[in-house]
Amino acid sequence: MNRKISSWAGKHVWIIGASSGIGAACASMLLEQGACVAVSARHRASLEQLCVGQPLALALPLDITEPLQVRAVCDELIRQWSHVDLILVVAGGYQAMRADDFDLEAAQSLLALNVGGVFNCLAQALPLLLRQGAGGIGIVASVAGYGGLPKALAYGASKAALINLTESLYLDLHPRGIDVYQINPGFVATPLTAGNDFTMPALITAQQAAAAMLDGIERGRFHIHFPKRFTNSMRLARLLPYRAYFWLIRKVTGL
Repeated sequence: MNRKISSWAGKHVWIIGASSGIGAACASMLLEQGACVAVSARHRASLEQLCVGQPLALALPLDITEPLQVRAVCDELIRQWSHVDLILVVAGGYQAMRADDFDLEAAQSLLALNVGGVFNCLAQALPLLLRQGAGGIGIVASVAGYGGLPKALAYGASKAALINLTESLYLDLHPRGIDVYQINPGFVATPLTAGNDFTMPALITAQQAAAAMLDGIERGRFHIHFPKRFTNSMRLARLLPYRAYFWLIRKVTGL
């Protein structure tokens, strides 16, 4: 559904949300393969550490909830590079939430980051990619966006929005020569999941997740999900009638 990538050497990739977890692992892998990589996130020190000894790396700190910061960094990136081959929006947050502990302020904050922040990035990325008439954009959503789950009252809603968003983007951008990637990880061992107090099936490392994500992009896939032994079961569950789906989710999670 997208163009295949045979080599990352010389490619220019901007990773937004690269201070830790999947984004940082992805940046390291791309640098090892000869890509020029710009890394963005709120934590400047982590970005600068990632760039130590990496002449092809560029640290551009930003907070995606601040549209003026995103614009300034995008402008700086264009001054540094002549073009961008791929933009990966990995940044996002997580907070467990159920109906009996609903927190409006926390929910709004999470949506502002996970959805609003992505739109702030799109406001700069789309004009850039459309001017180029080439390149690609990948957005990290989650299997939590496939269907309702316990403790995901706000988080799941934000990721479902991103799944819908990437589908619409593909319809608009693919005819214009621009690739779109919908990236849905399962459970990944990152700072965001470290505080979970429940069993996380098929938990993988950030390095494994980054490798699976890059493999999907290289193969030209639109829907990139991993680990498949878990994500495919979630996709199949979503095909069940609601009565069966709710029963299965309660049985599997114990929640």
